[in-house]
Amino acid sequence: MLKKSTRHHTETAQTKAPFNGKRFSNLPNPEITKPSRKTYLSFIWRMIGYSRERITIPDGHVLNPDDAAAKMRAFHASETDCATWLGQACFLLRINGKTILTDPYLSPYASPFPFAGPKRFVDPGIRLSDLPPLDYLVLSHNHYDHLDARTIRAIQGKSDITVIVPLRLGNYFKKRGFSRVIEMDWWDRFEENDIQITALPSQHWSKRTPFDRNKTLWASFAFKHDATSIYFTGDTGYGPLFKEIGKLEGPFDYTLVGIGAYEPRAIMKAHHTTPEEAVKIAQDVKAKTIVGMHWGTVRLTDEPLFEPPGRFLQAATKEGYDPENIWIMSIGESRKLN
Repeated sequence: MLKKSTRHHTETAQTKAPFNGKRFSNLPNPEITKPSRKTYLSFIWRMIGYSRERITIPDGHVLNPDDAAAKMRAFHASETDCATWLGQACFLLRINGKTILTDPYLSPYASPFPFAGPKRFVDPGIRLSDLPPLDYLVLSHNHYDHLDARTIRAIQGKSDITVIVPLRLGNYFKKRGFSRVIEMDWWDRFEENDIQITALPSQHWSKRTPFDRNKTLWASFAFKHDATSIYFTGDTGYGPLFKEIGKLEGPFDYTLVGIGAYEPRAIMKAHHTTPEEAVKIAQDVKAKTIVGMHWGTVRLTDEPLFEPPGRFLQAATKEGYDPENIWIMSIGESRKLN
C-alpha cells in the first residue's frame, strides 16, 4: 500500500527548497559567483564547434547490448540486488526485489528535437526493450539529458509504475499516462515494500523552455532498505549541504555521483562537480563505495571526454578509498550490490 510522502527529522535540522511562489532557488553558497556574458557566449560558440568533432571510443567503454542484457537478467533472476549503468545519470537499480530507473535518457539527442542538439556518442548499453518491468521511476530534475521525452513515451507498463519527482514536475508525467505520481520537496520521504526513498537537497537548476527556468524543483535521492543504502546525487555542484545530508541520512553503502561536465569552471562550478569534488561529496555523506556517473555519454562541456575517470580514480585513491570501492563502470555494465 502506498504511504504518503512525509517530512522527517526536526524542522531545525533541514531546509525546504527555497521558493518565492513562482521559482525555486538553491541554498546559499558563498563560493558561487555569476560568470560574465562573454564567458557564456564563448562557451556556446565552442559547443557549436564540438558538434563536428570525431570521437574515438575506448575499448570496453560500452558493452555489447546482448551480453549486457544477459548479465543484467542473470542478476535479476537470482534476486540479487544490483546496479546497471545506462550512461549519464541513468541507472537501473534492483533493491529488495524492486526495480528503480533513475533519470531516463536513452534516445540519441539531449534536446527537445529528435534530430538536433547534443547527441549521444555511445548507445545506452542495454536497449530499453530489454529492461525488466519497472516499479519506480525517479527523476532528479527536468534537463533533457535526465528527462528524455522519447524515452518516457516508450516506457511500457505506465499504470504499474510509481513515478517520484521533485515539486511541480508531476503534471509532466500525469499528462503522459502515468497514474501513480508523487511530488516531493527536499527531506520528504516515501515508503513502500520495505524501501525508503527520500528526496534531498542538491545544488542545480531546472529548465526545458525559454520560459520555465526554475519553475520545477531539482533534488538528490536516498534509496534505503535493510541490506542496501544508496545516495543518488542527480546533477549538482558542490556545497555545504552534503555535510548536512551525511549527518542526517548517512552513512551510505554507495554514492552515485557526477564526475563529468565540469568545464569551464566559471559556468559549471555552480551546477556540476569535478571528479575531486565528487569524492568530497562521497566523504561528506559517509559513502563506503563511490560510483562515477554523468560522463562518457554526451558532449555537454569543455573537458576532454574521457578525462573524468582518471581524475576520479586518482582523487578517491588519494583520500583513502580502496580500489574495490571506486567504481568506474562501463555503459551497460551490471554490478552486484553488497
